[in-house]
Amino acid sequence: MSDRLYAESGVSWVAIVWGPVFAVIGALAELATGGPVHLVGWLLVGFGLCVITIPWVYARRRFLSLEVTTKQLRQGREKVAAAELASVTDVGTPVGARVLGGGWSVPRKYDSLPLKLTDGTVVLAWAKDVEALQAALDRLVRATPRET
Repeated sequence: MSDRLYAESGVSWVAIVWGPVFAVIGALAELATGGPVHLVGWLLVGFGLCVITIPWVYARRRFLSLEVTTKQLRQGREKVAAAELASVTDVGTPVGARVLGGGWSVPRKYDSLPLKLTDGTVVLAWAKDVEALQAALDRLVRATPRET
């Protein structure tokens, strides 16, 4: 069993209720202004916004989530075993470093963290809270036994 050291979900499933909440606010605004309340229309709007939000939440949770456990680092769909991590601190970022998770670049609104692997390559990890990610990965690197 592996213990979780750090995790980010990408987005919460709570985002699905935003559409229905906006629909309720719209219906209440109609009620407050004294006009006719289009209840069926607002139900359709709330349902429609909920339906189009589900794939967005699913995709963000699948591709923008990350997890550091005692066995590995998972960024999106890509996994890096703890034994493959060589260094987390004082690693420079070379031009053209590969981004973990399968993307072309670090996702928007995320910060990058260069990681040195045991084969000498440098890859870019990313997180919203890059300091917490670095602290978790540093603990992982120090706790993982190395073959000499």
